[in-house]
Amino acid sequence: MTFKKMNSPGYLINHMARLFAQGLRDEIAPLGIAPAQFMALLELWNEDGLTQKELVERLDVEQATIANTITRMERDGLIERRSHPDDGRARLIYATDKARLLEANATKSAMTINRAFLHALSPDEQQQFTDFMQRVIADIKKSGD
Repeated sequence: MTFKKMNSPGYLINHMARLFAQGLRDEIAPLGIAPAQFMALLELWNEDGLTQKELVERLDVEQATIANTITRMERDGLIERRSHPDDGRARLIYATDKARLLEANATKSAMTINRAFLHALSPDEQQQFTDFMQRVIADIKKSGD
């Protein structure tokens, strides 16, 4: 059997992820944020005052990756770190007012990319597609435990 990349879910998912990431990068660049920063901000907009460890778990990224992202975000005035009231070693991460002002435009940009890139699918197919991806991700994560 010959390997055909266009029949490979792994290849297609990776290719599509790169296209989505580039589309998002282009769409949010005028806001002064990068995709990795956007992902962290989504978590902080949803629940402010997370630890770096909590961001690592929620975003499913490496500690070093989030550390670099958080450092850049602090430098850019998007987040501030505060002492944790119960753990002297931990710091809590909060979105700044500057970051909060970006929320509406950044989420609108992401929704624009999602709509543009999935326009070939009906609304029902888009929901099914999302459901399938969520199921596969959950199963992969469960298998890794």
